[in-house]
Amino acid sequence: MAIEGSKEEASSGRIRLGMVGGGRGAFIGAVHRIASRIDDQYELVAGALSADPEKAKASAGDLGIAPDRSYGSFAEMAKAEAGRADGIEAVAIVTPNHMHAPAAKAFLEAGIHVICDKPLTTTVAEAEELVQLVKKSGKVFAVTHNYTGYPMIRQARAMVAAGELGEIRLVQAEYPQDWLTERAETAGSKQAEWRTDPKRSGAGGCIGDIGTHAYNLACFVSGLELDELLAQLTTFVPGRLLDDDVQIMLRWKGGAKGLLWASQVAVGNENGLKLRVYGTKGGLEWTQADPNYLWFTKFGEPKQLLTRGGNGAWPEAARVTRVPGGHPEGYLEGFANIYTEAARAILAARNRTALDPAVIFPTVEDGLKGMQFIDAAVKSSAAGNVWTKV
Repeated sequence: MAIEGSKEEASSGRIRLGMVGGGRGAFIGAVHRIASRIDDQYELVAGALSADPEKAKASAGDLGIAPDRSYGSFAEMAKAEAGRADGIEAVAIVTPNHMHAPAAKAFLEAGIHVICDKPLTTTVAEAEELVQLVKKSGKVFAVTHNYTGYPMIRQARAMVAAGELGEIRLVQAEYPQDWLTERAETAGSKQAEWRTDPKRSGAGGCIGDIGTHAYNLACFVSGLELDELLAQLTTFVPGRLLDDDVQIMLRWKGGAKGLLWASQVAVGNENGLKLRVYGTKGGLEWTQADPNYLWFTKFGEPKQLLTRGGNGAWPEAARVTRVPGGHPEGYLEGFANIYTEAARAILAARNRTALDPAVIFPTVEDGLKGMQFIDAAVKSSAAGNVWTKV
């Protein structure tokens, strides 16, 4: 166990970052590394980049990580880095789902902040354990639900909170893709292989991979808490072990209703994340494929097109906007906003200063809510599509 506060007292400049997973050929690892550097808040100095020692070593060389800070396992890395005066302050966990919980636990126990890919774990019990461990450790824990980092999503959240839509009645989210229309998991796709394997992905396939993104976004913008759901999880592709299509009815606390659809077999869809929120006074619509625009309609008035960095932008959007309106910002920048918000929390902990209340990022508690959502949906579907409390 590291001495509490020792690294933070001795450190200055960029946050020293380590990474678990994300070696050669790993898509999401590269995304996390780019995101961590966009605002120049982090420096990658250590890694356990692959379960294959040779691949881990080669990947570390690619990234300029010193040979003595390339590790064969996350456990070895956590122990060694906790013992160094210049050891990592934070770790990014970008492994398949089943490794999230054990890796996060090892680094939290070593006194190191955690930035973890979603879903948080593979079971609710693991997620609950992590919540308690984060509380005990006092460390920052961010979950990279990156779509919450988009400027116009921040604005949508602020508009709902300010009462611009009135009382919320309807929240609808959808996230269709088509990349698993055929059995890519048996055709050499590493991404498809682990995402459709219950031993590595958990009890949910499509629902855990992208359904949780749609759910998290709906909660983030609406500010609502889910009461119960009725889910139908379907596996359309013969031989597949997990769901590839998700259709869910939602009942929110307070009386609002909703629908959530996520699919990885909807031919013609690349990454069709959309959110619609409707209240007594107005409605909002946002699509990830055109993320710099937010449609807002007041009841009885023409639709308004609100733009990031331009017409109708609120301060909540402006504070996470980098370039002027008309210059597109998107996926990588949304990820970067999560990393930068987490950096602000880590630096506040380093300097023992109060954190700006405007800082927002998905936390371990949000990760737990995602796991509770998956668990309830799986149970609802397995029981014959019945209403199930979350």
